[in-house]
Amino acid sequence: MPDYSTDSPPLRLAELMAALSIATDLGMGQPMEYAMTTCIVAVRLGEAAGLSEADLRDAYYEALLRYIGCNADTYWLSSIVGDEIALRTEYVKIDTADIESTVEMVIRYIRQANASASPQQLAQIIDQKMAELPLVTTSFFPGHCEVARRLATRLNFPESFVRTVGQMYARWDGQGVPALKGDAITPATLVALLAQDAVVLYNMGGVAAATAMARERSGGAYAPWLVEIFCEQAKKLFTGLDSEPTWQTVLAIEPGPQLTLDETAFDTACEAIADFTDIKSPYFLNHSRRVAELAARTAEHCGLPPGDVQLVRRAGYLHDLGKVGISAGIWGKEDSLTEREWEKVRLHPYYTERVLARPAKLAEIGALAALHHERLDGSGYFRGAPATMLSPAARILAAANTYCALTERRAHRPALSPEQAAEELTRAVRAGQLDGEAVNAVLVVAGHQAPSVRKEMVAGLSEREVEVLRLIARGLTMKQIAAELVISYKTVDRHIQNIYTKINVSTRAAATLFAMENNLLV
Repeated sequence: MPDYSTDSPPLRLAELMAALSIATDLGMGQPMEYAMTTCIVAVRLGEAAGLSEADLRDAYYEALLRYIGCNADTYWLSSIVGDEIALRTEYVKIDTADIESTVEMVIRYIRQANASASPQQLAQIIDQKMAELPLVTTSFFPGHCEVARRLATRLNFPESFVRTVGQMYARWDGQGVPALKGDAITPATLVALLAQDAVVLYNMGGVAAATAMARERSGGAYAPWLVEIFCEQAKKLFTGLDSEPTWQTVLAIEPGPQLTLDETAFDTACEAIADFTDIKSPYFLNHSRRVAELAARTAEHCGLPPGDVQLVRRAGYLHDLGKVGISAGIWGKEDSLTEREWEKVRLHPYYTERVLARPAKLAEIGALAALHHERLDGSGYFRGAPATMLSPAARILAAANTYCALTERRAHRPALSPEQAAEELTRAVRAGQLDGEAVNAVLVVAGHQAPSVRKEMVAGLSEREVEVLRLIARGLTMKQIAAELVISYKTVDRHIQNIYTKINVSTRAAATLFAMENNLLV
């Protein structure tokens, strides 16, 4: 990604990825800067192990972005355990080969999610949910790997890193996903995996706990030769991590040349991050893309300067990044949310702002993006900001987000027609919540015109295959797809096999991302 000089300092790739790593921290139920701390340990360990500069660079970004694909299929996981983020908070502490502990943990979360069920009902639910658990290794983990590789490719990472990030669940003993063994796993993966788990145990019990864990899992999850180096250097590897300014340290230790993003590359990255965000739930697919486009076109229609139009578009792409930190179980709930659940929902704009708090170029975007649920009368969230604090750009973003959300299906309601959405926005103007000029401009730009003719199908997909792909992305089972399209189960299976072959994927998660990338969702 070349750097074209501008008046303001270009954004470093490391800065954007460090910020994105905070979002993955939230999605994995870990403290903010967990991945950045892992990055520091991984680079130190990689240096001690004599990794080449190229491998060290891959380890650096693998430590930051190991979970870049893990927003996929969280809707399915939450359907089993309820709060998938709470489960992940615990899961990172155990050895992935410890099946007994894993099963006990999953059953405990199923019980918590179904606390109101009778003993007989609960037993049936546990049996049903546990029957789905094998999908973790056959679809769930492979889907994360495929999505991670696709996102890394879109972010213009080299092939070596794309390969590395696709090995996120690999184990030295070959019992992971993908089923690579020993030196078939990239050095960067081996280093980042050990560093990540070591940071978790270090936070729980210090250096002694981290080294004990490494020795116990040597030859299983971790390479024995790397464990020896880790244990010898452990005190040095963790030196200063309790007091150092982690952000500055991570940027300072980036191996090799400091890559920067030109404006075009930055826009491309924002679009990729939007898809990373929206794949959290089938109800959000392409939402951020729609908001970005509508808000930017509205800003242009209103005569905002080109720089502001660009800012609005990027804020539209990134406005929902904080949703990663809220359980997919809440976003997929069909019933009314409890007050406690609403409090969590209200946090997502705050999380967006915190993820994008550094550096200044991201902070400007985050400050605007975090205002997308604010209202002129102060009834919005998370700040409850009054009209005097809401710029024209913020008012446009709020109106565009509202319009797009209303015209999309949600778990608790069907999608509104464009006309119904326009009526709702007009009511919000009359109630003093949304800005009248911003709403009028959004509605003019939205047009309420006849749908444009769909462009030629990509990858050689037929119209029927695109219909099936949309339903796959929305989380429907093969049986449900057959009922929806009034075709046989076998026909659905044949369509899915053809689709996967044509778009070169093997999991639902990757197929969903493909559909988002190519604007095939409606």
